[in-house]
Amino acid sequence: MSFLWAIIAGLIIGLVAKLVLPGRQPIPLWLTVVLGIVGAVVGNALASAFGVRDTGGIDWIRHIFQVGVAALLISFVSPMWARRHA
Repeated sequence: MSFLWAIIAGLIIGLVAKLVLPGRQPIPLWLTVVLGIVGAVVGNALASAFGVRDTGGIDWIRHIFQVGVAALLISFVSPMWARRHA
């Protein structure tokens, strides 16, 4: 069941990351999900390192780290994907 949650979280985080980036990112949905999952894992690690992984209420700072890492990954991978598939 945790694998399913990882896919769902990766999809949501990846799509939100694509929304915060300007312009169009020509990467497929499966790559968005993969980068969202990686962003979630790395964002959780960063939140733990800064001591804000578990806070009272909604963990907004952790989610900002997750989306930020996913956005960085998407902005890095997207031009490479476009060049390769152009």
